[in-house]
Amino acid sequence: MVVLCPAVLLCVNGFFSNLRPAEPFLTAFLIGPDKNLTETQVVNEIYPVWTYSYLVLLFPIFLATDYLCYKPVLILQSASLVITYTMLLKAQGMLAMQVLEFVFGLATASEVAYYSYIYSVVDPVHYQRVTSYCRSVTLFGSAAGSLAGQLLLSVFNVAMLHLFVTTLASAAVAFVASWFLPMPKSSLFFHKSPGMAEGRPHSHSGSSVDNLEDSEGKMQLYKDVYMECRGSVGEKWSNVLMKVLRMLLDDFLQCYRCPSLLAWSLWWALATCGYFLVINYVQVLWENIRPSQDYEIYNGYVETLSTLLGALTALLVGCVPVRWALWGELSLCVFSLLMAMCVFVMVTLRNIWLCYSSYILFRVTYMLLITVATYQIAANLNMQRYALVFGVNTFLALLLQSLLTVVVVDSAGLGLDVFTQFLIYGGYFAVVSVVFFLAGLYRLVYKRHCDQEILTHIQAETECESPHTVASK
Repeated sequence: MVVLCPAVLLCVNGFFSNLRPAEPFLTAFLIGPDKNLTETQVVNEIYPVWTYSYLVLLFPIFLATDYLCYKPVLILQSASLVITYTMLLKAQGMLAMQVLEFVFGLATASEVAYYSYIYSVVDPVHYQRVTSYCRSVTLFGSAAGSLAGQLLLSVFNVAMLHLFVTTLASAAVAFVASWFLPMPKSSLFFHKSPGMAEGRPHSHSGSSVDNLEDSEGKMQLYKDVYMECRGSVGEKWSNVLMKVLRMLLDDFLQCYRCPSLLAWSLWWALATCGYFLVINYVQVLWENIRPSQDYEIYNGYVETLSTLLGALTALLVGCVPVRWALWGELSLCVFSLLMAMCVFVMVTLRNIWLCYSSYILFRVTYMLLITVATYQIAANLNMQRYALVFGVNTFLALLLQSLLTVVVVDSAGLGLDVFTQFLIYGGYFAVVSVVFFLAGLYRLVYKRHCDQEILTHIQAETECESPHTVASK
């Protein structure tokens, strides 16, 4: 029951936070009669605000999540979603929509609390099970929301405005559920329990990164942070913060010394950047190809199918016997090239059905590879470094996305139309493919060179030992 209660409440929160029937139709709603905004305003001045706010808030929210022990940030996330959809219903004008995007960026940055809360209230033996529950329920909630939105719109002829009312009600349920979650007594960095401070965090045996053993000074640093957090009345919070940052820097330097982890992390950051750009603006592309004012649109079905197929692919990838350690870079090259082709098909052929199909294949490919990348990274890390590396990878993805948004999308930069944007996104994935093709070739050539050197060394030793063998006889 101790495990079941927080897990059930967290799953309820995750399901209803992601149950958003209105999300596949957001662009059509904003440029439709309800908000009456222009496509240029939506694409070049409103949507970029989410990217910038997510980037700016990610690291402060990451630290606040740990310092406040998760639950307050979970409540903040749910409250931000309620505010977002309330503003979508009530607010008018471009400035209000920009504020709305900032609030939604706060909600997105706060998702780190959802994925880390459960580890603070259950024993490590339950980690795998509760992680699968929490991640599966978010995907199921997203798929159910998209399907519900499409059915309400197409079958029951519900006005688009009512989809946002339904989404607001779902966010309100998630907000209520977050209040009933038990408050954790420890966290990863600021409020470490004595067991966490004195013992080494759990890690997989044979870990290539964690075999770089922490020194006694590092363990003493954990103890110092724990004691300062316990006696915070007489200590300055800034001292605790500086020691936590030092811990993060030490772990960062150790983690990224591993070449394989560095390669998968690089793909994570590069691909996630492009993925965010595509999914953020694909509704605008669909709207240009098949205007919602003139035709019936099927965005909800497409989002539902892509989410379910992506989840199924991610589930099955563990059954495929692929030596990712050897073929990882070349696999990333091939699949990145496939993602580039999907984007080019969407923008060049301009057929809505081909566009929908290419988008589904694009998302499924990304979900497959991000699952493999997650496993390859997490397999060699303890929980603390797991959170750090994933946070750094996401931050780098957002930083690169923000730079591309400023140059390509934002009206302060080039402010390009959506078709030109997608040509650039397709070229971006093609460049990513070339990068990992070269990395894969380098790895194969280097491995063959090392094998040849070992063989030569063995032959030389054999030749040196042969005379002694003959002499002894």
